[in-house]
Amino acid sequence: MSPRARRELLAAPGADPAADVATDVLTGPVGNPADLGEDVGRSGDPDGPGARAVDPGARAVDPGAGEGEEGEEGDEAGLRPRSLREFVGQSQLVEHLGIVLDAARGRGQPVDHLLFAGPPGLGKTSLAGIIAHEMRVGLRVTSGPVLARAGDLAAILTDLQDGDVLFIDEIHRLHRSVEEILYPAMEDAKIDILIGKGPTARSIRLDLPRFTLVGATTRTGLVASPLRDRFGFVGRLDLYGVEQLQAIVTRSARILGVQVEPGGAARIAERSRGTPRIANRLLRRVRDFVEVRGDGVITAEAAAEGLSLFGVDRLGLDKVDRAILEALCHRFSGKPVGLTTLSQCIGEEPDTIEDAYEPYLLQQGLIQRTPRGRVATARAWAHLGATPTGDRLF
Repeated sequence: MSPRARRELLAAPGADPAADVATDVLTGPVGNPADLGEDVGRSGDPDGPGARAVDPGARAVDPGAGEGEEGEEGDEAGLRPRSLREFVGQSQLVEHLGIVLDAARGRGQPVDHLLFAGPPGLGKTSLAGIIAHEMRVGLRVTSGPVLARAGDLAAILTDLQDGDVLFIDEIHRLHRSVEEILYPAMEDAKIDILIGKGPTARSIRLDLPRFTLVGATTRTGLVASPLRDRFGFVGRLDLYGVEQLQAIVTRSARILGVQVEPGGAARIAERSRGTPRIANRLLRRVRDFVEVRGDGVITAEAAAEGLSLFGVDRLGLDKVDRAILEALCHRFSGKPVGLTTLSQCIGEEPDTIEDAYEPYLLQQGLIQRTPRGRVATARAWAHLGATPTGDRLF
């Protein structure tokens, strides 16, 4: 079976990619299951392995690409650091990772499997690209929710080349059946395929090239223990300080061709919630502001004015954050409020409030969780310029 025909079968509705791959191994021109990785996606097909219909979320990525792309996605790709030397912050993690990469290069072996944990936007995807770039290997990118069936992951694994990096974002959201495929692949570079159904079903084990799995998760506790224990290195990324974010903003402005003064970079860094992704996003919005209503230079005053125009205040709070504080302080007069009631008041889903907004408000000491519900702190009242009422809990 040709690679193009295989892709059509894999893309067909209801098709089982694992069964199709295994059947082709036994009946097609490859003959030897160990040669599967040499046949799939390497026949000079014009679509290339990155355009396989196995999994729209999995794509081949050139770690050095990004400067020539257009739009904000191109900007974001170009702003990513390409080496450990360019990576700002997370000094302890970078030092540990540098030792791991140097040791692997010295032995001539792929890097051990790596797991990065931490809040979104801190650089987990960038580190995966850096690892592939430092090791001079290919990078395949996918995410846990995209891999709905075991065959989806099997098709990706068999398409890897020796030493490649497979990056799975939100790895804690992998389905259990998909997760089971990873265990022998990570430990023994093999994959088990079940052929047929019922009494005639039989299992074969296929050899895989040695690869590096890089997982990223925002919720380490949801990663199954058997999977977490198979990673040779687990790194935790923490929120960035203002000085580190200021360095990131200055570097990004230089790449974008924007003139930024130290005061302007500091204003953006202070309102970035400790997250480089947010810092780069705010930088682009301030760039738009100074190009339309200013002289093209990001000063401290221009940055503050532009961020205020886009609804970001001096603590980095946006419209929804302030709506939460307004509801707690004014609508309910500082009394405890349940999550469901709060979500109905501001028009956001409870999960969105709990996962996207509450963590930062808690970190900043603006709200507290009590057995009776959420309450605003004295700092929240002061930020809104209001006086606490007398019937508050504290």
